[in-house]
Amino acid sequence: MISSIQKANEPTDPTGPTGILCNWLAAFELDQTSAIARECARALTLDGIACAIVGARLPWSVTAANIVQKFEGLGDRTIVGWGTRTSAPGAALLNGTFIQGFELDDYHPLAPLHSTSLVLPALWAAIEGQPMVSGRQFLEAAMAGYEVGPRVGKALHGIEMLSRGWHSGAVFGTHSAAAAVGKLLKLDAARFEDALGLAGTQSAGLMAAQYEAMCKRMHHGFAARNGLYAAMLAEGGYTGIKRVFEREYGGFLSTFGEGHEPDASQICKDLGQHWEVEHIVIKPYAAMGGIHSPLDALFDVNRQRALKAEEVARIEVDVSHPVYHHGWWTPTRPLTPVGAQMNIGYCLAVAVLDGTAMMRQFAPARIDSDDVWALIPKIEVRHEPAFDVGGAAQRFQCRVAVTFTDGERIEVLRQTSRAMAARQSTDEVAEKYRSLTDGLIDRSRQQQIEQMVRCIEEVDDIRDLLALLSPVVKPVFD
Repeated sequence: MISSIQKANEPTDPTGPTGILCNWLAAFELDQTSAIARECARALTLDGIACAIVGARLPWSVTAANIVQKFEGLGDRTIVGWGTRTSAPGAALLNGTFIQGFELDDYHPLAPLHSTSLVLPALWAAIEGQPMVSGRQFLEAAMAGYEVGPRVGKALHGIEMLSRGWHSGAVFGTHSAAAAVGKLLKLDAARFEDALGLAGTQSAGLMAAQYEAMCKRMHHGFAARNGLYAAMLAEGGYTGIKRVFEREYGGFLSTFGEGHEPDASQICKDLGQHWEVEHIVIKPYAAMGGIHSPLDALFDVNRQRALKAEEVARIEVDVSHPVYHHGWWTPTRPLTPVGAQMNIGYCLAVAVLDGTAMMRQFAPARIDSDDVWALIPKIEVRHEPAFDVGGAAQRFQCRVAVTFTDGERIEVLRQTSRAMAARQSTDEVAEKYRSLTDGLIDRSRQQQIEQMVRCIEEVDDIRDLLALLSPVVKPVFD
């Protein structure tokens, strides 16, 4: 039974998953984390910034920015890469949209969400309304967000949300943003309970957006904005749903997890000992995370025999249920960039032809090229039930078999993608950052951003970083 006596700064039930998490968040300090976790957080932040710079001037980002600025008006919060400012909610929405704008940003494989597109925009928008915030305070708040989102997602058996048609990261991403901003605002445990309750009631996201809708790019921006609002409302005394994770009727897990047995214990399991940020994957391809294993398998085939489109008779791809439903439908022309980046057939076809799957492979002109569409019908994608057995970690297995016109057949089975199997070093992430931003910003600005993020705990005022992100960037596609 929940005690009727509750101190003002305590959660409703300190022994429940919501209460335990809220008490932990209120007491969390950066020094409690491992050195590896802090290194991962710095690298992840740099990767998110690279994605924001790339995403700021994409055609669909320009459409979003023009509309949001017209609607929200002028303000005092930074819009990355635009040299203008808007309201705090508008900035969080746009910057989250930019980071998620080209499928280049991070993902958590077991609780699929894109952490930087949630945490960074919400924090940036909050910081510019506060007294001076140090880089150390920023990193502490970011790590709270990087920790909470995946735990909430794992409680919903994250990847199963994709099979059910939810855009998983948009559903539990509000909690990432709320936790990060709440930590920045130094909320006590009771106010954290309100913030998480307010975040949960704003969660949403339909995965049908992946086929052609611009709004797929904006889903995590919505969640960043909503998480920002949740923390700000809670700080001001506006109450949210109490015990949001364990409520039996209308609670977060009972509602979003209806029919597939959510596990509330995942929210607090090994809290403060196991750091989720160490398991967030930095993408090597500009494609949906579930397509990375098939792409790696295809390149494994290429190492055995060079892939030439005219010599390929057939490509067979077997994947798990979530990856199949998230990444396969028969593509038709015209195919939008978001559809191309989510479709296994397109990604493998262009990878055969170009030997990679990065920004240029998803430019509108490349997507509509005849050589790609001549190869796509040769690709067969199937659901392999055996890959659904053994828990969420096994669901990134894939089998790719290439049959050549001379009759040779090469088959590769992968347990997971390379990026999931081995964490990228900070230097490797920095190399990706430089590769993505070369030509979009000048070299001096590029170097200053990298140095500042690598040494972020030494930064006196994080607004110095935002000043480097604000000026106009060049578009990827002219």
